[in-house]
Amino acid sequence: MDSISSWYTTLAKPEFTPPNYVFGPVWITLYFLMGISLYLVWTNKTLKSSKPLIIFGVQMFLNALWSIVFFGLESPMFGLLIIVTLWGMITLTIFSFWKISKPAAYMLLPYIAWVSIATYLNYGIWILN
Repeated sequence: MDSISSWYTTLAKPEFTPPNYVFGPVWITLYFLMGISLYLVWTNKTLKSSKPLIIFGVQMFLNALWSIVFFGLESPMFGLLIIVTLWGMITLTIFSFWKISKPAAYMLLPYIAWVSIATYLNYGIWILN
């Protein structure tokens, strides 16, 4: 992740880019909420299929892949393709969790909101650079 302090700092960014110190606390909070959300679904007695858990796992994989592609490969274009797919998978996760635990689905709303902002930033960085 050396590219965060080298490559990323040199990029032109959209006007509404949060300061770097915001990202860490936001992601810690989001991962905490995702963990609770997953726990609520995983331990729910109405869970009859592993499909919601698989969907959750796919979106987590895409989440990690985005960081590797955007920062590691320094590719805003491919990062944008991944983050749009990630957004769709988060939406599927929310809908699949909703059927099992409404509180679990609600806990993912800040996540999709933040990924929506990240998608805007990713798009802006791709266009501006």
